[in-house]
Amino acid sequence: MRVMDKRPKVSRRGFLGAGSASLIALSVLPTGMIVGADKSWAVTATTLKPETFATLVQMSRDIYPHDRLSDAYYAKAVQAFDDTAGKSEDSKAMFENGVTGLNEAATGAHSVAYAQIGWEADRVAILRGMEKSPFFQAVRGGLITGLYNNPDVWPLFGYEGESASKGGYISRGFDDIDWLDQV
Repeated sequence: MRVMDKRPKVSRRGFLGAGSASLIALSVLPTGMIVGADKSWAVTATTLKPETFATLVQMSRDIYPHDRLSDAYYAKAVQAFDDTAGKSEDSKAMFENGVTGLNEAATGAHSVAYAQIGWEADRVAILRGMEKSPFFQAVRGGLITGLYNNPDVWPLFGYEGESASKGGYISRGFDDIDWLDQV
């Protein structure tokens, strides 16, 4: 039996290089960029309002919560919503009006906008009240492919990717049972 260490490996050199590149990138952000509250993501919203984009990132994290994933992965998934809104006025209106409704529900329940609610359980309760709406279903459905089809997140979940191009699972990991307790 082969036991695999699926934790990401980050070297000191890689960490310093990424940190330096991030510092340079954050210092020269053009206008229109949205930077997350934890400064871990920066994207350009071309169609949706920056507040709408940031709320969709928070909503995405609340729908599919993964502590191992930074907001950057969620922002990349929400970028697809911004692209869709740029192609269709109906889609843009759905996202903008949906976030407006989400913020109205949050303000009615907690006197602050959705993204400012401090407790995840309170935000999830608001989402449960709107889970049958077309807006919620569009966001939830888009996140399935936008988040989980992202090859950058696969190593964080321990998924090695498709194996057909590498000879299939029989020759590559078919009998890996490292997830079982060692006896």
